[in-house]
Amino acid sequence: MIAKLENFSEVLIVGGGTGGITVAARLAQKKVFSSISIIEPSSVHYYQPIWTLVGGGVFPKEVSERRESEVIPRGVNWIQDSVASFQPEQNTLVTQTGQKWSYKYLVVSPGMEIFWDRIQGLKETLGQNGVCSNYSYDTVESTWREIHNFKGGRAIFTFPNTPIKCGGAPQKIMYLAEDYFRKMHIRQNCEVMFASAGAQIFGVKKYAEKLAAIVQKRDIHTLFKHNLVAIDGKKREAHFKNIETQEEKILKYDMIHVTPPMGAPAFIRNSPLADKDGWVSVDKFTLQHTKHSNIFGLGDASSLPTSRTGAAIRKQAPTVVENLLDLSQGKPLSAKYNGYTSCPLVTRYGKVILAEFDYDGNPCESFPFDQSEERTSMYILKKHFLPAMYWEGMLKGRL
Repeated sequence: MIAKLENFSEVLIVGGGTGGITVAARLAQKKVFSSISIIEPSSVHYYQPIWTLVGGGVFPKEVSERRESEVIPRGVNWIQDSVASFQPEQNTLVTQTGQKWSYKYLVVSPGMEIFWDRIQGLKETLGQNGVCSNYSYDTVESTWREIHNFKGGRAIFTFPNTPIKCGGAPQKIMYLAEDYFRKMHIRQNCEVMFASAGAQIFGVKKYAEKLAAIVQKRDIHTLFKHNLVAIDGKKREAHFKNIETQEEKILKYDMIHVTPPMGAPAFIRNSPLADKDGWVSVDKFTLQHTKHSNIFGLGDASSLPTSRTGAAIRKQAPTVVENLLDLSQGKPLSAKYNGYTSCPLVTRYGKVILAEFDYDGNPCESFPFDQSEERTSMYILKKHFLPAMYWEGMLKGRL
């Protein structure tokens, strides 16, 4: 692609989602850099963690959206475009419209891409034939429709063989559906199944033990190490492969909530910034790129070995900002990220287990009580306080 224009921003941020906006807001407050720009093609910004509750019928989907222009921090230039290629050796990149941008420092946080087409037949039947998914604004209402209209039979909730946004989300909607079936007095006519490519219900022992007990008590069936590879909507059949033996298993369903495979966007996977698995290759403590010292990465598309959540970004963003300031002043990088992440596991309407942990799976709990217990207070936090903290705190550089 031949570049038509050449522009410069001292700090250039790729991605106007949670990571990019939070970093931009914090940097703008410092008033250190002469220019800060964000490259983001979307005109709408979504608070995606609330889609679990939208899928569960608690909120309309509209509560999750704001205009992108409303969340761009004051003093930050918004480039409504997307990246085509990076030239890190020249401190430049080229956008899809052919603009060439140069920078002194680059922050990369473009989020994840959803690979709907990697499950054969999914795109053709999504939103009909009992197939639903919380993983896009356009499909999240289909989940509540299926749950609300369910009269009995087998309801399957899947988890893919890739990293995903918030590793606990696929089971949250399952718990809400199961609870709703009980409230509607049809639970005795329902088989609820969690079909996961993973080997267990959750990766951190403390919370996994409590979740496993909930699954057993509520008679939820589990099928681990099985990855959904195809759906035949007309026959209402889900095709799974055992990730160890590659043997295929076909399950009939009446409703299926699909968590699709995800990964870094193609412009990241195919770039010199990517590691062998396609993620932005960064040091897991400093978030500095492993090859290019003036580049930092955070969020879902980064190589950081932790659960991909907004709460993780809340701790990653200050690390990027402090280390970027250190770098600009010729100082050693002083900030360290310990892998903190959080997952408010909705286990029924009105109850949440708040999982918080670090790289090593050690609980890093914020409250002076056992957060592995189901609590109404944590549900209120999830439902009301976390969205407010997001819009008025994180995205304003206050938290």
